[in-house]
Amino acid sequence: MATDELSTVFAALADPTRRAILSRLRQGAATVGELAEPFAMSRPAISQHLRVLQNAGLIERTTTAQWRTCTLRTEPLDDVSDWIDRHRGAWNERFDLLDERLRELKERSADA
Repeated sequence: MATDELSTVFAALADPTRRAILSRLRQGAATVGELAEPFAMSRPAISQHLRVLQNAGLIERTTTAQWRTCTLRTEPLDDVSDWIDRHRGAWNERFDLLDERLRELKERSADA
């Protein structure tokens, strides 16, 4: 089980159903029924996905009378984006070094 906020968000984003729910919520708030509609799964399964998203801080759930509405919260996604941006430079540098090394090996192989 993830213990830090970033790990919790990444774990929530790992599931394609949860990503689809977040994509739908980009259009605006939606009821649980509206979010469940495109999926061939039970309401309890959808509720579990929503609980994971809520625990990760990615959605806010409100109840008005019999309606349960979900709203997208972008702050955790901003944190993920910041983390990726901080590491992108190092990754790109390593990929460039790997490309260079592979090019060298390919040239040696062609010369042999």
